[in-house]
Amino acid sequence: MASRHNLSIFLKFGIRPALIRQSDASSIVSRRSQRTFITEASEKSTFPNDLAFAFDIDGVLIRSSKPIARAQKALKYLQAHKIPFILLTNGGGKHESERIIELSERLGVTLDTGLFVQSHTPFAGLVDGFSGQEALRDKCILVTGGEGDRCRKVAEKYGFTNVVTPGDIVNAYPNIWPFSRVFSTYYESQARTLPKPMLDPYSKDPDYSNALKVDATFIFSDPRDWALDTQLILDLLLSHKGFLGTVSKLNNNPDLPNRGYQQDGQPPLYFSNPDLLWAAAYHLPRLGQGGFREALEGVWKAITGGEEKGVKLEKRMFGKPNTVTYEFAEKRLEEHRTVILGKESAGRKLRSVYMVGDNPASDIQGANEYQSPHGTDWQSILVKSGVYSAGTTPAVQPDVIVDDVWDAVKWGLKRSGWETPADS
Repeated sequence: MASRHNLSIFLKFGIRPALIRQSDASSIVSRRSQRTFITEASEKSTFPNDLAFAFDIDGVLIRSSKPIARAQKALKYLQAHKIPFILLTNGGGKHESERIIELSERLGVTLDTGLFVQSHTPFAGLVDGFSGQEALRDKCILVTGGEGDRCRKVAEKYGFTNVVTPGDIVNAYPNIWPFSRVFSTYYESQARTLPKPMLDPYSKDPDYSNALKVDATFIFSDPRDWALDTQLILDLLLSHKGFLGTVSKLNNNPDLPNRGYQQDGQPPLYFSNPDLLWAAAYHLPRLGQGGFREALEGVWKAITGGEEKGVKLEKRMFGKPNTVTYEFAEKRLEEHRTVILGKESAGRKLRSVYMVGDNPASDIQGANEYQSPHGTDWQSILVKSGVYSAGTTPAVQPDVIVDDVWDAVKWGLKRSGWETPADS
């Protein structure tokens, strides 16, 4: 679980702050013994002001680039009735300001960045450092994932000033991964000159002061060239203090913690989300960043012996289902309530948040496990429009399973004691 003080990393970013079908009854596992079930609101108002929604995007509002049926209807209904909501996604690869414009156009709903949190949004907090991690603003960071060098540009908008990509490295040193030559045109089109050359492996007196040193590695989005990225990340994990082309003398030392691995100043490794699968245009779920991580850990185990030999891959995970993501989402919702409700928000606390998602292992697990410091009751709603396959037993049980996001909104309203809209 991430600690609560990690919320500061978000604040540094500068973004302002259904009815259930009878056939699904057997899929619902009640968690009423752990969380309060609100059956009826004690008061009525012209609109609900004690509840809010959190929506995943892929598989809930859109699938690939196309809006899911009734997604626009759900969002416009909430906006018209001043019911707060947030878009909480493990997606990324573009800056928040760019992505929110695309979503607004695709969904036909006016949205703004104040309601939008991507998986890599918290990386911005590392620019000035937090929780023992040194400030990385002017340090050399390796950014992987995404199309072309888009993620490099996102990192630079966050405030990082010295960003390199796998394309920069392989373009300058093609022999570092010879099998990437088939992608040479792709990498040449985006590569920049490295800030420093790699250390000369044959020098008897290496000049470390003038050699490429990576201070942190970030997987911003799903990698496109798994092989190259795996090789470079592995090289850095085994290196001496992040100097590419070196190997730490501490590796495989049984007298040291973790058998000496990652004990020699290697760059910390950050993943922006853990999703193994996601809903794309194809009719079956596709591997996501979690698939890449599992592959990397498999290679790491083959090289080091893994946990059976007392070696663990030290890494830091962000995105759903991590607690810090849900803490920030709740804070953002509270801020949004104040904006749209004004004095109404002061009269009634936020009692319920409905997390609507298609992925049991991220959306549903995160909502189920989250314990609000303010006593807000988070409920999980699983939709059938994405990763989850209707008729199967979810890996993590939600509070309810519904067809789509419109049914999710109706279920949340009804559960909180508010009148449900018609299906017209």
